[in-house]
Amino acid sequence: MTVTNDAAILPNGLSVDEARREAARAYELDRAHVFHSWSAQAEISPMTITASEGCYVWDGDGNRLLDFSSMLVNTNIGHQHPKVVAAIQAQAAKLCTVAPQHANDARSEAARLIAERTPGDLNKVFFTNGGADAVEHAVRMARLHTGRYKVLSRYRSYHGGTETAVNLTGDPRRWPNDHGNAGIVHFFGPFLYRSRFHATTEAEETERALDHLHETIRMEGPSTIAAIILESIPGTAGIMIPPPGYIAGVRQLCDEYGIVFIADEVMSGFGRSGKWFAIEHFDVVPDLMTFAKGVNSGYVPLGGVAINAKIAETFAHRAYPGGLTYSGHPLATASAVATINAMADEGIVENAARIGEQVIGPRLREMAGRHRCIGEVRGTGVFWAVELVADQQTREPLAPYGSSSPAMNAVVAACKQGGLLPFANFNRIHVVPALNISDEEANTGLAILDRALETADAAL
Repeated sequence: MTVTNDAAILPNGLSVDEARREAARAYELDRAHVFHSWSAQAEISPMTITASEGCYVWDGDGNRLLDFSSMLVNTNIGHQHPKVVAAIQAQAAKLCTVAPQHANDARSEAARLIAERTPGDLNKVFFTNGGADAVEHAVRMARLHTGRYKVLSRYRSYHGGTETAVNLTGDPRRWPNDHGNAGIVHFFGPFLYRSRFHATTEAEETERALDHLHETIRMEGPSTIAAIILESIPGTAGIMIPPPGYIAGVRQLCDEYGIVFIADEVMSGFGRSGKWFAIEHFDVVPDLMTFAKGVNSGYVPLGGVAINAKIAETFAHRAYPGGLTYSGHPLATASAVATINAMADEGIVENAARIGEQVIGPRLREMAGRHRCIGEVRGTGVFWAVELVADQQTREPLAPYGSSSPAMNAVVAACKQGGLLPFANFNRIHVVPALNISDEEANTGLAILDRALETADAAL
C-alpha cells in the first residue's frame, strides 16, 4: 500500500496530516448520524475516502489505493476528470436548477448525445435521478403501453433498491423485501459455468435457457406479461455474458407475444463493456433501455430511460403519469454532456475494449491457469469477474451464495494491504476499473490481485 508522508499534498489540496484530521471527524460523525445502505449499522467500519484522482483514491490514513471497483462500477471516466468538473462548475454559475417542465440547454443536449448513441429508434429520453428509478419508470411505461401487469426477470440479476426494482432483482437482496405481490416472475437465465439446464456447450445453454423462458411465458399466460427485463450483461450478479443467440432469442419471444423488451444498461452501459451499450454486442434493439452510472460517472446523480418510437407514441396524446422534481437536473445533465464528449474525444470506449482484450483478459486467464482458487474468469472491456472456488472440480464457491467467508475476506484484505480497492461480491472479485485506465495501472492492479489470491490458494 502506498503511504504518503504527512507533509505531502493530496489532489484536493490538503496535506496528509490535514486530511487525516478531517477523516477522523468525518468518521466520527458518520458513526453518530449516517444510516448506511445494505448494512447492519453496528457491524460496519466504513472506509473514509478523503481524495481521489484518475484511477486512485486516498483513504483516511493517507494511503493511496488503485480503484479497481470504480466505486460502484460507475466512475467510468475516472475520478475528478477535469472536463466534467469544469462543466459542473460552469453550469452552477449559469443555472443551478430548473423545474422539469421547462426546457433547458443542458438537458436537451444530453438527450441528443444519448439518443445519438442508443441503438435503433430509442430516440426519446426520460431522465431520472438514478438507475433504480429508471427501472421503475421503464416498467411503468411497459405496463401502461401493453395494459398488462406481470414482468419477467431472471435470477442472478440486480435492478435496484426501490420497490419494483428490488422485486425484479434476482439475488438475495430481494428476499427481505419480496412478499410475492409485485407482479414479478423470475426465471433462470444462461450461465454455462453453473448451468441449471445440464448444458455442456454454449449452444446447448442458449437453446435450453430459451426453451425454459418460453415455457415460463406459456405457463404464466402471454397475455398477462407486460415486459421482460434483462441486464444486457449482468453486473453485480456475476458478469455472465449471454451466449450467442440468447438475447436475439429473447427479442424474438417478445415480438411473438407482444411483450416489451427492457434492457437494463445501468451498469453495463456507456462503454463499460467496450461498446457504448452492451446490447450492441448482440445486435439487438430493445424497446426500452435504462441507464445511469456511466452516463456521467456518478459525479451528479442521473439516470434515465431511452424509449422507442412506438412506446413514445402511446404517450403522445395521453399524459404519462410519472415524474421527478429533479428530472434532467441541469448540473447532472451538464456533467453528462461533458462526460459523453470527453469519452468520444479521448477514445475512452475504444480504450476499454482494447485493454480488456489485450491486458485484463489475457492476464486473468493466465492467472486462472496458476491459481487453484480460480474457477472461471469471464468478461469484456473493463467488465470482468473472477469466480473463486474451494474446489475446481466440484465448483464449490469460496463463499456461499448471498454471503462471504473467511477466505474471501482474506483476499479482500490482502488486496487493500497491497494498495488495491477491489469490488467483491459473494465468491467473486470483479475487475472493473475506470475505462481510461492505462496499461501500466491495469497491470499494477492485476499484479496486486495475483498476490492476494495466494491467500486463498493457501487456505485450500
